[in-house]
Amino acid sequence: LILLCVSGIRAEIAWYSVPEEAERGSFVANIAKDLGLTGEELSVRQGRLVPDGEKQYLQLNQHTGDLVVREQMDREELCGQSEPCLVRFEVLLESPLQSFRAEVRLTDINDHAPVFLNKEIVLKIPESAMPETRFLLESAQDPDVGNNSLQHYSISSNEYFHVYTGRRNDGRRYAELVLDRALDREQQAEVAFSITAVDGGTPPRSGTALIRVVVLDINDNIPVFTRSLYKVPIRENSSLDTLVVVVSASDLDSGTNGEITYSIFQNSEENLQTFKMNPGTGQILLKKPLDYEETKTYEIDVQATDGGGLSAHCKVEVQVEDVNDNAPEVIITSLTSTLSEAAPPSTVVALFNVRDRDSGDNGRTTCELAGEQPFGISLLAPDAYALVTLEALDREQVAEYNVTVRARDEGSPPLSASKTLLVRLLDVNDNAPTFTQDIYTMAMSENEPAGTSLGRLRATDTDVGENAHVRYAIEAPPPATPAAASFVSVDAESGTVRTLRPLDYEKVRAFELVVRASDGGSPPLSTQAVLRIAVQDQNDNAPVVLHPHPDSSAAGELVPRWAPSGYLVAKVVAVDADAGQNAWLSYELAKATEPGLFRVGLHSGEVRTARAVTERDAPRQRLVVLVRDRGHPPRFTTASLAIALVHDFSDAFLQLDHDPASREQPQVAEEDLLTTYLIASLGCVSSLFLLSVIALATAKLCKARLRAHLSRPSDSCYADGDLASDAVDVGGMGTLSPAYRYEVCLTTGSGRSEFQFLRPVL
Repeated sequence: LILLCVSGIRAEIAWYSVPEEAERGSFVANIAKDLGLTGEELSVRQGRLVPDGEKQYLQLNQHTGDLVVREQMDREELCGQSEPCLVRFEVLLESPLQSFRAEVRLTDINDHAPVFLNKEIVLKIPESAMPETRFLLESAQDPDVGNNSLQHYSISSNEYFHVYTGRRNDGRRYAELVLDRALDREQQAEVAFSITAVDGGTPPRSGTALIRVVVLDINDNIPVFTRSLYKVPIRENSSLDTLVVVVSASDLDSGTNGEITYSIFQNSEENLQTFKMNPGTGQILLKKPLDYEETKTYEIDVQATDGGGLSAHCKVEVQVEDVNDNAPEVIITSLTSTLSEAAPPSTVVALFNVRDRDSGDNGRTTCELAGEQPFGISLLAPDAYALVTLEALDREQVAEYNVTVRARDEGSPPLSASKTLLVRLLDVNDNAPTFTQDIYTMAMSENEPAGTSLGRLRATDTDVGENAHVRYAIEAPPPATPAAASFVSVDAESGTVRTLRPLDYEKVRAFELVVRASDGGSPPLSTQAVLRIAVQDQNDNAPVVLHPHPDSSAAGELVPRWAPSGYLVAKVVAVDADAGQNAWLSYELAKATEPGLFRVGLHSGEVRTARAVTERDAPRQRLVVLVRDRGHPPRFTTASLAIALVHDFSDAFLQLDHDPASREQPQVAEEDLLTTYLIASLGCVSSLFLLSVIALATAKLCKARLRAHLSRPSDSCYADGDLASDAVDVGGMGTLSPAYRYEVCLTTGSGRSEFQFLRPVL
């Protein structure tokens, strides 16, 4: 059931084989074909190899699906004498994630010949040895396995011995020299021949050594071991020089022939490197540390030799006992370091293996996760696991996880190992922006110029990257609603609210907009907020007088001569289109015919008599009331009132009907305009007069020069004294030259001495 929950994960094992020492690029198998995929599908799903160890000897061609040799492999180096020699790996596919376990068996080739460690073997055999006596020989070493390993021994032709090839429990071959006929030292003191070790390869390989048999004089008794086979256990964590076993042999001879010396007979180089022997006591001691995972059993041949050269042999079988000295290893074969927060439960995050080199309970492991996290472990195959999600993830709550995988064996005491995986969550657009306020309230002054900043909207998004990039916009208003969106704009990036055009408080006092904040995700998410903008009034309207109407005549208020102090004469009514204090009005008396006679209410605008009316007061009174608001700066206007002081109704009628002044309502504005016209007219007349004088003077000067060339005037012309009676002398006025004469003709009866004609006398 657990396997079915992990989608796309398979634990099938495929077996392949390749000879050792295969060249780089050598074809092993077609993985794509075995998986039922094409080369294109394998490439699209990013198929790759994950080795079981640190070194990768094989390579997968993603385009063809061929499994080829990446680096030459030496079976003896990788596995030694162990058989079979397997190179394990996994094939990982994505979309969906799948795992296939495979093993490549390295087949042995006959690349090693048997080798004798000693090229010359010396045997000392007494001449009393009986036929069929066997003598153990040193074994040849061949690292190959199977048929390529050492298969049999042979010796060169001689008349005394033949060789017997035996097989040990571990499968290794050994040689024994068998005596065919009795030796005679007096006839032949030494027998020499060669021994050949041959393996089973094709073609076979062999190694040769020389055997020299030295014939000894008679030694009646040979050493005898108390046991022919010693079986002893030893723990793999035993320290150096630990006593393994004590072998014992006895010799019935006396003297030198009865003295026994013990030695490890050469049958394995590994035995000589691992154990050492005390020649006198027969103690076998540990020479180097043991490792159950490398070698589980040692077979040692011990030789006991007396002083006469006779020897005997026994076998010691050392069984290495496993101890829990290897902690489990967590090997990550595939890891998805970045995971989408939208990944559903049971999504595979990582694949890993747990390996323990111990055996039995010491090598049996369990896996667990440290701490409480939304992940779990699923068993795919023995010692193969998958790290999967157990629940939905949320990057906004936890952005990354440090997942610690702990492996523990069942040894005593148990050993454990852990590995921490960093899993980062990729953001998806699952959070809409959020405004800091549901309703934003801002204020703007009326007549505010376009482009003025009113404030800023702010929205945040808990996502990251483009998913958190917030942009602002104004929602389109429904049809047939005021186009409030044309009053202000919102900056798409910063959210700054700016005016688009000036507004009139008297027309728009407040308006409301819906603004939207959208993120940059796909698809984008958005949220809304309300933007309320209040227009603040400015003092841009002057008061307007409603009564008396500005276009009506000034006359219209009658006050009886008997009116006491405080008598209500009239009321000035004015309004201001502004609001607040800009619309608060105050009234004051600006002008009055008699300032002390009337007063105006500051806030009411009521015109009342300040004292009792007397007969001395002029019958016609004119008042100018100033109306002022409280804005900054204040604005004002005026209202004119004409008041008639009357005794009765008929008197009031006569004053209003016959008094010319009653039909004239002087306006301040008209008087000012008339003054302007008079000043302009006076300037024009003065300019014309000045130009006329200049033109006249110029003309006189020209005529004077012309007269100088003419004859002098006759005596009939007027002399200076002739003007005394009938003309007026203007020569002495100081403004004209004496050279000019003017004739003044007076009309008959001009009693007022007015000029009727004036012309120059030439």
